[in-house]
Amino acid sequence: MAKGAWTVISSKMGSSKESLRPGIRGSALRGLVIASFSLCALLCSLAASAQSQESPAQTGASPGQQTAAASIPGSISGTIVDPTGAAVAKAHVKLTHGVPSTSEETLSDDDGQFFFNNVAPGPFQLTIMEEGFALQTLPATLQAGEAYNEPRIALKLATEKVEMEVVVPRVEVAEEEIKEEEKQRVLGFVPNFYVTYVPDAVPLTSKQKFRLALHSTIDPVTLLLNGAVAGIQQADNVFGGYGQGAQGYGKRYGADYADTITSTFIGSAILPSLLKQDPRYFYKGTGSTRSRIWYAVEMAVVCKGDNGRWQPNYSSIIGSLAAGGISNLYYPAQNRDGAGLTFENTAIEIGTSAAANLLQEFVIRKLTPNARNHNSSTP
Repeated sequence: MAKGAWTVISSKMGSSKESLRPGIRGSALRGLVIASFSLCALLCSLAASAQSQESPAQTGASPGQQTAAASIPGSISGTIVDPTGAAVAKAHVKLTHGVPSTSEETLSDDDGQFFFNNVAPGPFQLTIMEEGFALQTLPATLQAGEAYNEPRIALKLATEKVEMEVVVPRVEVAEEEIKEEEKQRVLGFVPNFYVTYVPDAVPLTSKQKFRLALHSTIDPVTLLLNGAVAGIQQADNVFGGYGQGAQGYGKRYGADYADTITSTFIGSAILPSLLKQDPRYFYKGTGSTRSRIWYAVEMAVVCKGDNGRWQPNYSSIIGSLAAGGISNLYYPAQNRDGAGLTFENTAIEIGTSAAANLLQEFVIRKLTPNARNHNSSTP
């Protein structure tokens, strides 16, 4: 019974397998293909993961280790020499590097060498300064852990900019001005030496004041004018004590020429040298007519000092008094009126100077062809 049942079941199962075999084969094939693809994907994933895990091992350092290696400090050194190749000791060396910029400084040793240690990698600049040499800068870049060396830094000699101001000595300037004044002649022949058309004329030295006085007194026109005055005096029998004839004319001429010499040298050379005053008339040439008239009259008793300041003309006034006193030594006795005449003649001379200054200011300038071109300026 049992055996028969088993036989029946087996035969039924066998018949079932027989009928399902084609479907089972298709499902198995599909499962095998899917399993194969899954296995390949798994293997590729494992290979990629293994490769990525092996890369750090192959480079020998992690990313953090690589960053640390890139920041390893280095050193900078060099040797400083002059244009001949000789070492420059004690040269000032400045190292500038980093962001933000920092600097370090050192001095070269006796062999011209310098050294900076523990310098962060990156761009840097060396600045070398030494007296007598031009400032020199050297830009470069330091690599990580590098021992940077400049074996020869040749300095150049400093090129100094020299500004020269040529200043002509005042004596030479005054000399040139005197030469111009000695050419000044009214109508081309009458001396007009004691006037300057330069507002800021350089003061004369004592030697130049005496030279101008001598040149004025020995000028041929001066000698002729003295002769003409002596002739007029003789014709009018002025200073009758001198008499007439050639002897009287000679005495009058000598007295007049002596007056010219004493008044010129005392009032325009000796006293101006002692009192530091300028004996010349400074042409104004600008301003209203009234101001120029007042200026010309005032200049009869005022002069410019060698210090450039206006002051009383002691030289001219005292010079006139001194010349008048000396003239009493050679005028005829009957014509010596003592101090009264001396002061009277001084007053007359001051008035004469004022009149001459007016002529200088308004007339003579136009009649002096050799006068220097005047750049007007109010004194």
